[in-house]
Amino acid sequence: MLLPWLILIPFIGGFLCWQTERFGVKVPRWIALITMGLTLALGLQLWLQGGYSLTQSAGIPQWQSEFVLPWIPRFGISIHLALDGLSLLMVVLTGLLGVLAVLCSWREIEKYQGFFHLNLMWILGGVIGVFLAIDMFLFFFFWEMMLVPMYFLIALWGHKASDGKTRITAATKFFIYTQASGLVMLIAILALVFVHYNATGVWTFNYEELLNTPMSHGVEYLLMLGFFIAFAVKMPVVPLHGWLPDAHSQAPTAGSVDLAGILLKTAAYGLLRFSLPLFPNASAEFAPIAMWLGVIGIFYGAWMAFTQYDIKRLIAYTSVSHMGFVLIAIYTGSQLAYQGAVIQMIAHGLSAAGLFILCGQLYERLHTRDMRMMGGLWGKMKWLPALSMFFAVATLGMPGTGNFVGEFMILFGSYQVVPVITVISTFGLVFASVYSLAMLHRAYFGKAKSQIASVELPGMSLRELFIILLLVVLLVLLGFYPQPILDTSHSAMSNIQQWFVNSVTTTRP
Repeated sequence: MLLPWLILIPFIGGFLCWQTERFGVKVPRWIALITMGLTLALGLQLWLQGGYSLTQSAGIPQWQSEFVLPWIPRFGISIHLALDGLSLLMVVLTGLLGVLAVLCSWREIEKYQGFFHLNLMWILGGVIGVFLAIDMFLFFFFWEMMLVPMYFLIALWGHKASDGKTRITAATKFFIYTQASGLVMLIAILALVFVHYNATGVWTFNYEELLNTPMSHGVEYLLMLGFFIAFAVKMPVVPLHGWLPDAHSQAPTAGSVDLAGILLKTAAYGLLRFSLPLFPNASAEFAPIAMWLGVIGIFYGAWMAFTQYDIKRLIAYTSVSHMGFVLIAIYTGSQLAYQGAVIQMIAHGLSAAGLFILCGQLYERLHTRDMRMMGGLWGKMKWLPALSMFFAVATLGMPGTGNFVGEFMILFGSYQVVPVITVISTFGLVFASVYSLAMLHRAYFGKAKSQIASVELPGMSLRELFIILLLVVLLVLLGFYPQPILDTSHSAMSNIQQWFVNSVTTTRP
């Protein structure tokens, strides 16, 4: 019975935030913080219950916890939620980054605090729904539902220095990209259900029943593409990434934390949970294309990051580069690479959140994100430059951080299957070091390039320091002791591999 509450608590909390703003601007903040704290505590409680080392039998998914409630029986639609090791880790990550998103926006949001926290909570509730939904109709409902509050988050509380039109344009671009790709996935879901009905005479949106749907090769390939396009836009995969830099550069700090830390992970999760198991043969045939798209993303994201002067756009492009590694791992069919992808998703969520939060703190002090107006900040403020350096080197895979463990496992696992692609993508790490060091040099070293950067700046408050140090500790802990994550996800990833690997061996490049 805990699973529905993981989704309901953020929705109820968000509504309360909206209704209690009349009692004071601080009330919605505290309600939002308590809401996400409860959600995180529930996720940790489910983790402590254990049961994630279940042996998978004959490729049938085994769930640690499950909840089923009939919804539209005529078409086989139900409120079907299920939790295994993979979805649990994503839910806990969502709860953690949700708490930090509330904390980092504590003083940033000056208007409509209640409505802001309503949108923030509903995004997080929708994301958790995506990670738990096993009914395809319910999954699509949550997939689309989280787009509307994110639109408002960018359009209403976006970058203060830009005019309203710029924010609304970025929000609209995000909405159109994701809505159009979501429509493609809806068509694919309905077609899959119809194909299953033709074969069995039963209407159902149940994931477990749809797994065994007999279909021709051509139909399977088309349906797989429908799912892949939707996930590729959200991930994002080059050339479907056009919405990301604008959305990040205009979003408030909490919006960027949610976008980079959580929303991008819903796409990788969707590929692992739905695209590969539902269409294993088509996915195996498509794997070389997907992996080369990952390689392109690694280099394109790194190059575009290097050319940026807006520090927030730079960090946004690093996400394109890092998710390229995850895309390669997903299509290798290697258990080691799959485990590495899970570590990389968590590590990227933590490190990207840290960079965006630090970027927000820097903007509060300088009122600019243009690195051409910075320089010489290393001695001008306490803590912030050193912590920025930590997260910058963490993103390029410094040993001792979770990013290193994830990238190492991905590259090691991928090399056994696709050595050429792996060797080429490894050079992407060199490019990562270039843009990371360039960012540090432009912002913190050299001579001050503006008057604001040449004076003493206020240091970090206890709240700001707590947020960042928590992320530092978690990243280092993940780097030195990733075993609990690997143990939790092993069974779920092994099951996904079983569905995929039998097909993948015959169509590998």
